[in-house]
Amino acid sequence: MPYYLRFVEKYPTVEDLAAASEAEILRLWQGLGYYSRARNLHACAKTVASEYDGQFPNTFDELLNLKGIGRYTSAAIASIAFDQPNAVVDGNVYRVLSRVFGISDDIADLKSLKIFEKKANALLTKDNPGEFNQAIMDFGAIQCTPKSPACAICPMSAYCYAFNNGKQGVLPVKSKKVKVRNRYFYYYIYQYQDQLLMKERGPKDIWQGLYDFQLEESSAPLDEEDVLMPVSEANTFTIQGYSAEVKHVLTHQRIFTRFIRVQVNELGKFEALASNKQLRPYRIDEVHELPKPILIQNYLKQEFF
Repeated sequence: MPYYLRFVEKYPTVEDLAAASEAEILRLWQGLGYYSRARNLHACAKTVASEYDGQFPNTFDELLNLKGIGRYTSAAIASIAFDQPNAVVDGNVYRVLSRVFGISDDIADLKSLKIFEKKANALLTKDNPGEFNQAIMDFGAIQCTPKSPACAICPMSAYCYAFNNGKQGVLPVKSKKVKVRNRYFYYYIYQYQDQLLMKERGPKDIWQGLYDFQLEESSAPLDEEDVLMPVSEANTFTIQGYSAEVKHVLTHQRIFTRFIRVQVNELGKFEALASNKQLRPYRIDEVHELPKPILIQNYLKQEFF
């Protein structure tokens, strides 16, 4: 909620959001993760401001044409904002419908979406579709929960397929498991006087447009000696610290990170090295204003801010 309130205070209209810089938006978004959503939101605002005269389209199909808006979001906006009869299907709705009606189609299969959308739209009240959609999502989140659903006090237990057949733990069916991979990051925090050397992450990256330090990544943990070797053998550096391991968990990956603080003695020689071409020096007050992954922000708060 604090993020939301800051966001709408900074950008009270879609035109304000459209006119903002991506770096400014990412800085305000910093810490929420899923940064592609911030970029999509920005692109969407630009389209609405330039092509729709600042007014959101009010139909499901038109909303689908906007950047970052899929079938679920389109149905939610159409029904809640514009009273259009479009049923939402999210994880909660999948769970409620599959249990109550005994639908065993695999919800990880994209083809199943049409089956659940058809059932949800058949149930949808046309008088107040937005309230219906919010109600069924809340019912799944509060009553018909993934584990230990409150069946004993459920008003639908008399005709719920899962309850009457002991299938609460089986439905909904979801075959595919999210594979989580481990990554090992070694960040070199190069400091020259009162400046830190940082770089902007490039395109097609989960942290695109955010700033971090020189990074070496490994598929397995590295010995401290191997990590420090590149900087311990060069006379342009002085090693100042080697952090304990920090674990950062994302949806599909676990990142294990160590930070190596390095004092740069001669900036000219350092910048001449090919491996450092992307790095730029920033004063600490400038670093504070840059958009950064929360992993980097937490380290900076501990060591510099």
